[in-house]
Amino acid sequence: VQLQASGGGSVQAGGSLRLSCAASGLPTSNYGLGWFRQAPGKEREFVAAIRWSRGDTYHANSVKGRFTISRDKGKNTVYLQMNSLTPEDTAVYYCAAISSPIVSSLSQPLQYSYWGQGTQVTVSS
Repeated sequence: VQLQASGGGSVQAGGSLRLSCAASGLPTSNYGLGWFRQAPGKEREFVAAIRWSRGDTYHANSVKGRFTISRDKGKNTVYLQMNSLTPEDTAVYYCAAISSPIVSSLSQPLQYSYWGQGTQVTVSS
């Protein structure tokens, strides 16, 4: 299984970035892809998730209205569009895959079996 995340970078507050995560080799068609982030000295935090076959999406309250998760089925890629970024969004962002996802499990990092390498997002004030 490979999850290849890209698109991180440095932006000023109020700016936008779009992260991508290309997934390959997943052993099942019933899975979800999620984005998590981890800032220095903090626990890994749920950002957003999508159940691949249904297309339903879920976002953390802290990013609702600013971030949007979406997918391109043909490219097996999930995106995280991040708008109105603030310095508090600075973190390493990880994409992850979860098999047979139920809604209540999507925000729990321990439920995810596969993780990408992470991409750094830095927002300056």
